Amino acid sequence: MKKYKLAVFDMDGTILDTLADLHLSVNHILVEAGFPERSLEEVRQFVGNGIHKLIERAVPEGTSEEKIDELFENMLAYYKDHCTEHTAPYEGIPELIDTLKAGGIKVAVVSNKAHTAVQKLCEQYFKGQFMAAVGDRPGALRKPAPDSVNAVLTELGVNREDAVYIGDSDVDVQTAKNANMDCIGVDWGFRGEKFLRSYGCDNIVFSPKEIAEQLLSVD
Repeated sequence: MKKYKLAVFDMDGTILDTLADLHLSVNHILVEAGFPERSLEEVRQFVGNGIHKLIERAVPEGTSEEKIDELFENMLAYYKDHCTEHTAPYEGIPELIDTLKAGGIKVAVVSNKAHTAVQKLCEQYFKGQFMAAVGDRPGALRKPAPDSVNAVLTELGVNREDAVYIGDSDVDVQTAKNANMDCIGVDWGFRGEKFLRSYGCDNIVFSPKEIAEQLLSVD
């Protein structure tokens, strides 16, 4: 495999295990609204398309758009203050980032998580490690649209053929396709190997070490 110049990582389920905090935050908002709580496995299946879509999937069928928008704003505010209580990097990820940078590969994050949360989590768990970190923000379409990936490519001065997108979900596979980039799927996230293969991802890794081996090898 060729040596890439840039590795762009998804956040939730790829570099950070955020599921517990997302689950607790969603249920806090649902209970406040008088709605039934959701299980951890339900929330696992709901994430990937941003907080607004997470809320849409979590509320009871027939909930009005106005109510969903209200709960979305509540979720943004609550999660911002509670997004680090149970979250942690997956084992080997911080070391992977350092290894890639030492090998001359730039590293970045592109997530559908709110931009403020992406910035906060990168600062807390990966201080100074990533060269760019972009979340959901006004004026840019969220993944699987390639807007944020394209912005990172421009910011870091890398051609898309020299970059690879790394993630754990169907959204990430489609993001890479839409950005005309290679893709690596990770088995340890919110979906898993079988699910990723069903969406056309053939390059799947089972440990951060495998990513380093692939990206730092030279044909």
